[in-house]
Amino acid sequence: MFKKVYLVLVLAAALACKASPSKPVKVPGSTDLQPDEQQSVVCKQVASLISNYNYKKVDLNDSISEVIFNRYIKSLDENHSYFLASDVASFDKYKTVLDDDLKSGNLNDAFYIFNVFQKRYIEHVNYSLAQLNKNFDFDKKESFVYDRDKLPWPATQAEMDAMWSKRVKYDLLNLKLANNDMAKNKETLKKRYQNLLSQANKLSNQDVFQYFMDAFTEAIDPHTNYFNPSNAANFNIEMSRQLEGIGASLAVDNEYVTIKTIVPGGPADKSKLVNIDDRIVGVAQGKTGDFQNVVGWRIENAIALIRGTKGTIVRLEILPAGAAAGSKPKVIELVREKIILKDQSAKKEIRTYNSNGKTVKIGVIAIPAFYIDFNDYKAGNPNYKSTTHDVKLILDTLKRENVDGIVIDLRENGGGSLMEAIELTGLFIKTGPVVQVKDTKEQIEVDKDDDPAIAYAGPLGILVDRFSASASEIFSGAIQDYGRGIILGTQTYGKGSVQSAIDLDRVLGSPIRDKIKQLAGAATGGKKAVSTGSQSTYGQLNLTIAKFYRISGNSTQHKGVTPDISFPSLIPLDKYGEDTEPSAMPFDIIAKTDYTKTGDFTGVLPQLKKLHDQRMATSDSYKYMLEDIADFKKHDAEDNVSLNEADLKKQRDADEKKSLERNNLRRVALGLPALKKGQAKPKNEDLDFVKREAGQILTDYIGLEPKLTSVKPQ
Repeated sequence: MFKKVYLVLVLAAALACKASPSKPVKVPGSTDLQPDEQQSVVCKQVASLISNYNYKKVDLNDSISEVIFNRYIKSLDENHSYFLASDVASFDKYKTVLDDDLKSGNLNDAFYIFNVFQKRYIEHVNYSLAQLNKNFDFDKKESFVYDRDKLPWPATQAEMDAMWSKRVKYDLLNLKLANNDMAKNKETLKKRYQNLLSQANKLSNQDVFQYFMDAFTEAIDPHTNYFNPSNAANFNIEMSRQLEGIGASLAVDNEYVTIKTIVPGGPADKSKLVNIDDRIVGVAQGKTGDFQNVVGWRIENAIALIRGTKGTIVRLEILPAGAAAGSKPKVIELVREKIILKDQSAKKEIRTYNSNGKTVKIGVIAIPAFYIDFNDYKAGNPNYKSTTHDVKLILDTLKRENVDGIVIDLRENGGGSLMEAIELTGLFIKTGPVVQVKDTKEQIEVDKDDDPAIAYAGPLGILVDRFSASASEIFSGAIQDYGRGIILGTQTYGKGSVQSAIDLDRVLGSPIRDKIKQLAGAATGGKKAVSTGSQSTYGQLNLTIAKFYRISGNSTQHKGVTPDISFPSLIPLDKYGEDTEPSAMPFDIIAKTDYTKTGDFTGVLPQLKKLHDQRMATSDSYKYMLEDIADFKKHDAEDNVSLNEADLKKQRDADEKKSLERNNLRRVALGLPALKKGQAKPKNEDLDFVKREAGQILTDYIGLEPKLTSVKPQ
């Protein structure tokens, strides 16, 4: 169904070659970023696709324009620390015109607002730099309000300056508590502020475009998103858990693009010519391409040059770690390869428990996302990278190690591929429906597992939390509806919508692409465009096209999946979740589909809950978790901090002492030795009490008499 919808969207796309925006307004004091023709065309196309094909069918009118306006201002200055009240008042004229701007491709109003923001940002950072010449009185009794989102924007420049002066004082006081050398502290802060200015001056029109498009799409619904080319590349890397490049992670360090990690077996590793902390100063494409100096570049722009299609050549100019800045760089040539991000894929561990004198082995599989390499899949590669393939291999390994039960850990798994949620469910059931999907025409499709093979038929627990969303909810909901496993943890996120990823390079036809390139060439004096490796040209639109429902008929929208055995939530339910999103779709119910339950835990859950509650009543770890939740709520309600050195030091010392004592109490409760002040926590140490208890609940289930459960073996 989704392939058909995608093709309809591509074929139905229609737009003019050129928009006619109003004249841009310059903002002295900013870098005066302006939209380009390409962004205007993309804006207009995205607005058309959303208006015509988004599931919610929201009209672009004055009402939604005001929502977009408010979201845009909030995204720029949520803490009310940059704009003056007069700035925001002057923007009022744009409240009801942004809908028309989007439909016509006029980005001048959005860019003007951003340029005013950037002007204020630069002014306030420069003001902060000037404040470093002052001497501050740290004995004075005053406080700094750091959480200002509920306060009005400053009415005057004097009020704004007073707020920023306190912010500088707070930054200095933080450094002073660690080091009393005020000259050194001021120099440290000077470099920090100068770096903020440097980063502000490196912002591009793509950044502005992304900010505005985020405000637009999220006003429609929380999960319809536009990604500019670099963000689209990162999104697709997250989805596939692999990329094509040299196999190294990069970061900017003192204006240099620096090697931070090297992937074992990747091109950089195999060359033996690249080391940690080497600095890349130039990048060239192929054997004969010209080098582009990347010193001072933003990291995403440098990465765009270094990444590229598997099998292609990239040449790098490298300053070895420790070499002087004026040294002659060495030139190396690397052939890009496909890099598998193993650290971000499904992983396993085995935990042991005692049940009436018998050792019980529980396998735990942590799944960070429902990922798939769509390109390999579409090309027919049977070994394409995916969650289901990785988990199947892990299950085979755990069965060979004779585990007694398995816990699937989906905490903080925000979802991913719908197909993978269905395929993964199929590893644990014989055949049957997994999810129902209702499209924009109210037609319902039932997606099924048709493979009768079962990868694992033993005792199963699914661990979820508030950040388990979308595909995680499809999988855990199906397992619960079938009675195939026990759901443990906290109420899930509640994302019940389906998105289709639309490559805008395919939507925008050749004549339009040629026209844009011609205009772009004219704007740059006919200079050759910079290669962006494997990135798209126009970005990607993730468009909400359907809503999914459990096989029982319930939507997971808003309500998510409710666990069979619940834990208190460390994540505030009133701050995170679909039901906290103003533009989210409502919960509803459709008819259940025809399916046969695998089992039923109704008879055993009361006993499992009783055993769990008995442990929690005497568990120090559980008590500390409840205290952590209470402490979070207390600190979350605070909005200011003392600028008196003695008071702040006293508070920090007390907090540090309490934190050390609390952490040591947690460690002792889990059978680990206490740490001394300043002692580092050993690597790979497991303090995850919730995961331990999830394994214990499954162990309880395994130890129950067979007559107490009605779960049927498959």
